[in-house]
Amino acid sequence: MERRECGMLLPVASLPSKYGIGAFSREAYTFVDWLAQAGQQYWQILPLGPTGYGDSPYQSFGAFAGNPYFIDPEQLVEEGLLMEKECRAVDFGDNPSDVDYEKIYRGRFPLLRKAYERWKKAKAATGQDVKLAGKLLGRVLPEETKEYCFYMAVKDSFGGKSWTEWDLDIRIRDEKAVKRYRKELKDDILFYEFLQLQFRKQWQKLKAYANRRGVRIIGDIPIYVALDSADSWAHPELFQFDEEGRPEAVAGCPPDAFAVTGQLWGNPLYRWDYHRKTGYAWWMERMEYSFGLYDVVRVDHFRGFDAYYSIPAADETAEFGHWEKGPGYELFQAFQERFGEMNLIAEDLGFLTPSVHELLRRTGFPGMKVLEFAFDETGESDYLPHRYPSANCVVYTGTHDNMTLQGWYEELDEKARAFAVDYLGNENTPPEQIHWDYIRLALASMARLAVIPVQDYLGLGNEARINEPSTLGKNWRWRMDEDDLTEELAEKCRHLAELYGRCERPKKETEPDDEDEPDLVLREKKPRRKTGRAGRWSRG
Repeated sequence: MERRECGMLLPVASLPSKYGIGAFSREAYTFVDWLAQAGQQYWQILPLGPTGYGDSPYQSFGAFAGNPYFIDPEQLVEEGLLMEKECRAVDFGDNPSDVDYEKIYRGRFPLLRKAYERWKKAKAATGQDVKLAGKLLGRVLPEETKEYCFYMAVKDSFGGKSWTEWDLDIRIRDEKAVKRYRKELKDDILFYEFLQLQFRKQWQKLKAYANRRGVRIIGDIPIYVALDSADSWAHPELFQFDEEGRPEAVAGCPPDAFAVTGQLWGNPLYRWDYHRKTGYAWWMERMEYSFGLYDVVRVDHFRGFDAYYSIPAADETAEFGHWEKGPGYELFQAFQERFGEMNLIAEDLGFLTPSVHELLRRTGFPGMKVLEFAFDETGESDYLPHRYPSANCVVYTGTHDNMTLQGWYEELDEKARAFAVDYLGNENTPPEQIHWDYIRLALASMARLAVIPVQDYLGLGNEARINEPSTLGKNWRWRMDEDDLTEELAEKCRHLAELYGRCERPKKETEPDDEDEPDLVLREKKPRRKTGRAGRWSRG
């Protein structure tokens, strides 16, 4: 990060659409246009993987796969693979501000199956054998993505159960069983490969459009994979599993003021000694896959690479876990040797030990500063803007795991609110406008990049919260209304971005005098050189 810039955080699922959930549709392109108009250079999203338990993008069925929910049906109509009346006939839910995942699941896959069947017929009509078409399709997809497609086909054959509940022979990947299932389920496997091709094609088209408009994508790589995933089934040697393929320990967080029994995530933990012996080969492939999707990668739960919390798999809470040492700098050094300069953001939130601070310093990656964490009665939080140690950081008003600004401010206790008012000097700000004061504080800070959730620019309350950790059934559901992002709001966002030096002001056109004209010939602007230091990026 060489210059001051800004962006907005909005999950793809939260985009408006006619089909129940945000997708790579017309509305996504409209949002990109609006970001550019609003003077924003970044669009931060959440993981794009296929969602599983609890609909969380951090519990995906595959670390090397894309969510079929994001495939735009209208583009399939344009390709002749679907008809508009078929799309309109599906019940995706009737609340434009909410994602009804059950209806999405029951409606989306049958619709996508129709598109797949027409794709096969189209191949046959041109004289192309479907088997050959499948081989050609498979060549486009990474091996890990094809493994996910196989996993999902087998999973469907067992009624959607996790691999831990499959028959023993295929659960332990007996060679004969794998061969038999591949043969019996070849059409279902090809269906999932077709979905992954559509996902990749539509996402790359949208990303290329955003980049042309001057908007770069910040993506997210979760530190862990789900137990119910192709990754843990296909590569048990990577995880802390016993001889029967069951987890010995799982991931989570220890008890704190927010969760008295801790957070039990349930993800399998890595065998870091094995990863080290392979030169972190699986992680190299995973990072390369992420770089293929995003311009900048946010590394989730960065502190877990220094030390991670290990909970006995049989425990029902996270109270009795313990800390174990992670790979530390060795992993990131291997990344740098493989990829050179990397555009990474370290999610370094939570309780940080001196060794985590040292790991962040050695990597040079920008960490995160969240304003909602800054205001307590002590007035000594490291998240207060005047206490940032350098500009090499990313400031947020809040993240997808936090309340909205308006919701947070309403719940501040009396002492913390008094300190916040004193810090900002905004005792006369109307309560419904309080979010703008904190947006200004973020944009005015020394942080090179400021990212604000769209809900905070809209001044919405906690009804628009994305996720409340350690809860189920109400998360990842909020959707923006199509009319929320107005011309007036874009102008205000751009004004603030220009005011705080995060967006170039438009240059005024002048009519040069004839005698001055030779001196005013515009020269082509050369792109900035990369700095050569990990964790710092330029707009080259």
